[in-house]
Amino acid sequence: MPRLILLNGAPGTGKSTLAHLYAQRHPLCLALDLDVLRGMIGGWLDRPVEAGTLARDAAIGVVRGHLRAGHDVIVPQFLGRPDFVLRLAEVADEVGAPFVEVALLADAHDVRARFASRTAPGVVQPHPTHLDAAALLERSGGLEALGSMQAGLLDVVASRPATRTIDVVEGEVERAYAALVDHVEALG
Repeated sequence: MPRLILLNGAPGTGKSTLAHLYAQRHPLCLALDLDVLRGMIGGWLDRPVEAGTLARDAAIGVVRGHLRAGHDVIVPQFLGRPDFVLRLAEVADEVGAPFVEVALLADAHDVRARFASRTAPGVVQPHPTHLDAAALLERSGGLEALGSMQAGLLDVVASRPATRTIDVVEGEVERAYAALVDHVEALG
């Protein structure tokens, strides 16, 4: 039975890394990164709210189709409000797929440091989504805005009692991955 896995967390906590690792190790699983999808929308940075809404709407259709085809979907996405979480839960329910919610948690100082390090001077080829996230965050108040983002994340986690959490530590990808798999297998 296919599963829908939401991997929530503040920027820089390793959501995309874990999602791609999970997809690599689970054939035909789709790692659906909404930041990549949003980046495909022309002029998204000038209209980030509208582009984000369009990307989420498109993602819902992709999630539905992939689950109906019988394959897992993992969505690595920071969600500081429950709206999209609820939409994902509705799609999972609609197609009869288990919905597994996992949040990656890290100390606020670590989140800032990890986020900043992704596009710091000296990074040879920063990932395009990291550059996009840095540009968007700069327009929203810079690194100081990460604190309120993390507070929103914790509010969402508190409002969703089925959410499982993983405390992430820099450099311990395999440990975090093992915890993710444990949560998915236990709930899905």
